[in-house]
Amino acid sequence: MTTKKEKQLADALRINLLKRKQQKKEAGENASRYRKKNIGVSSLLNKGKTQIKKDWIMDSLKVTGGIKLKGKIKISGAKNSALPLMACSLLLSKGELKLDSMPNLADTRFMSILLSSLGMTSRIENNIAYISGEPKTYIAEYDIVRKMRASILVLGPLLTRYRIAKVSLPGGCSIGTRPVDLHIKAFEKMGASILIKDGYIEAKAPKKGLHGAEIIFPKISVGATENIIMAASLANGITRIINAAKEPEIIDLANCLIKMGALIKGAGNSEIIIEGVKELKGCNH
Repeated sequence: MTTKKEKQLADALRINLLKRKQQKKEAGENASRYRKKNIGVSSLLNKGKTQIKKDWIMDSLKVTGGIKLKGKIKISGAKNSALPLMACSLLLSKGELKLDSMPNLADTRFMSILLSSLGMTSRIENNIAYISGEPKTYIAEYDIVRKMRASILVLGPLLTRYRIAKVSLPGGCSIGTRPVDLHIKAFEKMGASILIKDGYIEAKAPKKGLHGAEIIFPKISVGATENIIMAASLANGITRIINAAKEPEIIDLANCLIKMGALIKGAGNSEIIIEGVKELKGCNH
């Protein structure tokens, strides 16, 4: 015969079970409602909207195959290619550099702002960059460079074309996690004198301009490879880069420069040879 205490315990267990079922139902409804507002279940839990256990909810996506997919998707260009391509516009002697499939990103917008601050005419419309003109100043200010580490890529073009450049170190006075010593040592081998002062790289080329050199990188650097390729394109003589980066953006940069009139061989390999020319012109790329 059931005692009064046992009956109370059974009733309590039954009530608790009903509460848990109700909580599970409410949790599912709340999670569904919050997902529609782009708020995840974990966010719901953190906000204490209802006391539920995570393992009570299981989201799933069921996909039934067997249907052939077809269609076209427009893919924008890669940021790692776009930024050095924009920087090489500083090498232009005439014409306009038109870059298609420009990704709509903060970094590409900042690079456009940086080029404009140097005196170039730069705009991006409908994922196409239009860049022309020539710099009115050789100083890349910290306030812009600090927003984008790839700003260091304007150093090579400014130095080789105008024989002087002053570019803020990425991160200002603190060199940061991506040291630029490989860039600096390579430019010095090409005849540049470089001083790091007050958080800026101050570089000067000889009166006759940078000259070709054999650059052996102790370690692979995409940014340094790009900077030297651009600088060597207008330098006097032949530059040989050994242990060069092989990334697709290196090949893309070389192809664009070749369209502009540069003489480059070996992009995509560990050894790249650049013969300097007198001028580069605009192109579509």
